[in-house]
Amino acid sequence: MKQIIKGMPLIGPVATRLWRGIRPARPFSGSTDYWVSRYKAGGTSGDGSRNRLAEFKAEVVNGFVLSNGVEAVIEYGSGDGYQLGLANYPRYLGFDVSPKAVERCRKMFSGDATKRFKLVSEYAGETAPLTLSLDVIFHLVEDHVFDAYMRRLFDSSTRFVVIYSSNYDGEPDDAAQHVRHRMFSRWIDEHRPQWRLLAHVPNRYPYAGDTRTGSFCDFYIYGSQVQR
Repeated sequence: MKQIIKGMPLIGPVATRLWRGIRPARPFSGSTDYWVSRYKAGGTSGDGSRNRLAEFKAEVVNGFVLSNGVEAVIEYGSGDGYQLGLANYPRYLGFDVSPKAVERCRKMFSGDATKRFKLVSEYAGETAPLTLSLDVIFHLVEDHVFDAYMRRLFDSSTRFVVIYSSNYDGEPDDAAQHVRHRMFSRWIDEHRPQWRLLAHVPNRYPYAGDTRTGSFCDFYIYGSQVQR
C-alpha cells in the first residue's frame, strides 16, 4: 500500500515525507555500514538497477564498450548483480563493500569465467581500460569516503571512466540518510584535471517523483589525456 501511495502524483511525495516524519528513525552509522546491513538483510541495489532504468544503463554502457573496443571493465559498486546481468563485457571485475553482495554475485555468475568479484578491502592495484561507477557517488555521504572512492575510480583506469550519477550539491527531498548529492565534476576538475569530459548523456527517464520509473542520474563519460 505504501508503494502505491508513494507513486501517486502530488499525494505520493507528501505522504512519503509524512511517513518519514512519524516512523521511528533508523540509526545511521555511515555509508559502508548502511550497505553492508542492507545486503545482509536481503535488500537489493534499489530501483535504479531494475526495469527500464537498468535497460537504459545497459544500452549506454554496452554500446560504449563495443564502439571503443574496451577489453576489460572494473566496476566499483557491483551490488546485487542484477544490473550486471544485462551487461556485455569481455572481462569484468566488480568490487563492493558488502560481503553478502560479493557472495551473491559469485553464486549468480559462478558459471561465467569472464566475471570476478572482490571486496573493496581486497583491492590489489588492478587496472582496466574502463572503470564504472553506476548509482554510487550520491550514496557516499562522508567526504573522506567520497574522496577515496573518486581517487581509486580514476587512478585504476587507463583510458575511460563512465559515471552514472547526479551532479549537483544538495540533500534529497525525502531526507534519506544514505543519499547526498555531489557535484563530482568539480572534484575531477580540481584533482584529476588530466581527464576531460567526452560525453554527457541525459537520462531517458528523468526523475519525476518516483524512483521506480525515473532517475536524477545522467551519464558522464571521461577520457584520459595522458597515455598510460
